[in-house]
Amino acid sequence: MSLYLIIDILGTIAFAISGVLTAMHKRLDLFGIFIIAFVTAVGGGTLRDLLLDSPITWMRNMTYIYVIFSAAIFAIIFRNKLNYLRGSLFLFDTIGIALYTLVGIEKGIQMDLHPIICISLGTMSACFGGVIRDILCTEIPIIFRKEIYATACILGGIFYFLLSLTTLDFNWIVIISGSVVITVRLLAVRFQLSLPSVYKKEEPNL
Repeated sequence: MSLYLIIDILGTIAFAISGVLTAMHKRLDLFGIFIIAFVTAVGGGTLRDLLLDSPITWMRNMTYIYVIFSAAIFAIIFRNKLNYLRGSLFLFDTIGIALYTLVGIEKGIQMDLHPIICISLGTMSACFGGVIRDILCTEIPIIFRKEIYATACILGGIFYFLLSLTTLDFNWIVIISGSVVITVRLLAVRFQLSLPSVYKKEEPNL
């Protein structure tokens, strides 16, 4: 099994669990939980493949269906254990965007696209499953809030290409780039960092 496939599978697991936790927080029924898990796991990758006019990955490989189903069952059964983990939804979502950023970038490289386009594909792969999840669960998608989310993916993608210019082993490039995404996201939440707002603060009523 290639490193690329391993990363893709791990990202699928992380996003499927993220989808289950969101759906259960909204108290959806069993069908709704599986639907949210599915669209969270494959939504970004599906959009990416459509833009690349390439075969949609999960439709060509049933492994992804089995992985999503198994991850959803796992999250449902062990939901109480997962709830003990502070910020488990945030944790799995952060891991998912890091892994899917790398998958999207690699897809772009395979298509011989410009690095900027590759980074855009990586960001899209990482973020749009969560966008679909949040919209279906009647939440404002994280990517549209002030939180640093897509920016972390972009920085990870930039590091990927910068490190590719060195003699560093490919595995280390992947590990470091993914760690950049996770670290930036964690630091942004820990220290409440956000992008500048274009809106003025409302003046208090007198």
